[in-house]
Amino acid sequence: MQLNRESLIQAWRAMTTIRHFEERVQEEFSKGGIPGFVHLYAGQEASAVGICTELGPKDYIASTHRGHGHSIAKGCDVTAMMTELFGKQDGLCAGKGGSMHIADLDQGMLGANGIVGGGPPLVVGAALTAKTLGTGTVAVSFTGDGGSNQGTVFEAMNLAVVLQLPAIFVFENNGYGEYTGASYAVGSRDIAGRAAGFGLPAVKVSGDDFFAVHEAAREAVERARTGGGPSVIEVDTCRFYGHHSGDAQLYRGKDEVKGLREERDCLKHFRRRVTEAGLLEHAELDAVEADVATLIERAVGMARAADLPAPEALLTDVYLSY
Repeated sequence: MQLNRESLIQAWRAMTTIRHFEERVQEEFSKGGIPGFVHLYAGQEASAVGICTELGPKDYIASTHRGHGHSIAKGCDVTAMMTELFGKQDGLCAGKGGSMHIADLDQGMLGANGIVGGGPPLVVGAALTAKTLGTGTVAVSFTGDGGSNQGTVFEAMNLAVVLQLPAIFVFENNGYGEYTGASYAVGSRDIAGRAAGFGLPAVKVSGDDFFAVHEAAREAVERARTGGGPSVIEVDTCRFYGHHSGDAQLYRGKDEVKGLREERDCLKHFRRRVTEAGLLEHAELDAVEADVATLIERAVGMARAADLPAPEALLTDVYLSY
């Protein structure tokens, strides 16, 4: 199913926004402007955008510790995100979530999550609500190859099948669960094949190819919305940075990342695909990227200038009274 020009431009904007955002976060973190740890999504843009292109504002996603890309793809405000990473009060979570717990319920973003494998159970809850209330919405979890081995994930997939919930489990296999290769840690070496054993459709697609991810997402979302139950999508992707910013990556081969950037950059593949097919012009893509660069620069300036939370804010948003 071919996307129209407007949708293609939106996809390009989202992917380049993620790339520029992450590269600038790396720069600002290295200079000491961003507290805590950051886990960068650069290299995996086609996965988040290919999936979220098929989602509406009322659909839900649950993320991982590597959540910036999912947040942007789902429509979270980039300036508020950057401000949140800087720990400022105007941030998306008032400076209290930071990188690893960023969330925006108004956009259906249930949150980045420091718990490995913590997203799928949340998505099952959101999907059960959607089915019970008949809202027609779907819920999507993003999980890494490391998280795919967690018992919570197995339980979530099983329950989604038993209850035939409108849930989609996306496994972003970037080759490494923290510092351990997926080829070692995943016994079957086939995340999608293992998931299929729970009784739901499961496919594996190339994360270098936005269009392959999008087509898999389109089929899974349509199945979920029409009562066909849950699905699994394994995305074979790669990350250009370490597990976290500052990771020496001694577990990777010599020039491995250089090779990935040259051969498996999903942005390069997208640009080549749409220009060779005459769907978009290089000048159009360049103009969008220039707009994105301006947006990121403005976001960093506003984040730096924003105020820190007041000391008394420490005691708010802790307990909810019913």
